[in-house]
Amino acid sequence: MNVDFGGAGDILFEQVGRAGIVTLSRPASLNAINHRMISALARALSAWEADSAVERVIIRGEGRAFSAGGDILDVYRAGLEGRASPDFFADEYRLNAAIARFPKPYVALIDGIVMGGGVGVSCHGSHRVMTENAVFAMPEVGIGFFPDVGGSHLLSRLPGEFGMYLALTGNRIRRGDACAAGLATHSVNAGQMPALMQALCESDSVDGTLSVFGGEAEPQTDEGVLHAIARHFSFGSLPEILESLAGDQDEWAQGTLATIEKRSPTSLHVAFRQVRAGAMLEMDACMKMEYRILNRMLAGHDFYEGIRAVLVEKGSTPRWKPETLGDVREEDIDAYFAPLADGELTL
Repeated sequence: MNVDFGGAGDILFEQVGRAGIVTLSRPASLNAINHRMISALARALSAWEADSAVERVIIRGEGRAFSAGGDILDVYRAGLEGRASPDFFADEYRLNAAIARFPKPYVALIDGIVMGGGVGVSCHGSHRVMTENAVFAMPEVGIGFFPDVGGSHLLSRLPGEFGMYLALTGNRIRRGDACAAGLATHSVNAGQMPALMQALCESDSVDGTLSVFGGEAEPQTDEGVLHAIARHFSFGSLPEILESLAGDQDEWAQGTLATIEKRSPTSLHVAFRQVRAGAMLEMDACMKMEYRILNRMLAGHDFYEGIRAVLVEKGSTPRWKPETLGDVREEDIDAYFAPLADGELTL
């Protein structure tokens, strides 16, 4: 049975058996999350939480991506015209927090790319199922932004400093690494997805069903690199991390350092601090912190410059301000985390 919670066809809702099914339906845009989709999914979760006939929620993407992120080009254009507004992000962050506290099983079937905003509507759920096609990343520091949508909560809780590594590099990982780090809770091959969907709609137990379909996925990152990540990314400041990498002549360390040095210096400093802070905060507090950061990013330079270089004039080199990590002042980073004069995020 189809259900209409809005979304103008960009997101679809059904009730099948015991399940409420959400389908992100913008395959030509790799299911990029827009404001309509956020509002519709929030309405659906509110209704389904109160509906005893819906025992679980399943979310999936149409096509070759789960979701490649948030649809931020409208935000970019508004900023260039002096109309920057945090409203899209405020509603997105409220949705992320609602998913994290949703009292029923919330099963994300991740078959393809999951990045940025797609992570926000999947990885805070109770069950994260990845196929061999899954590609996870939080690449925001590469566009002058920061790992938002609850990245401060999610990444800070990964073992062995893996979350800090992902935040500062923006690197992509596959299913095996996601399972090993706890980003994914289950591994299921893509060919089994139709049968799994049917079983999830009909079965008594989500956990029991996933245990039947689930299999093992070998990590792609070897033990030596994992030990190097844990060592290099454990320091108490960003300069110490970079100094540690610079002092290691191993090819992996030098390549990782080169990757980080291409990212926005401001974003790197913000991402480091937010991940360290997030480890000590619950999800709602993380979202309020990220909303503070977001408002300052919208008033800054690097976010618009990064989108221009990466998404608008694809392949061009961004011109960050400040240009180097050493040029970023601590008091400037403090300002990203300061209370908002116009009001904090309400959840």
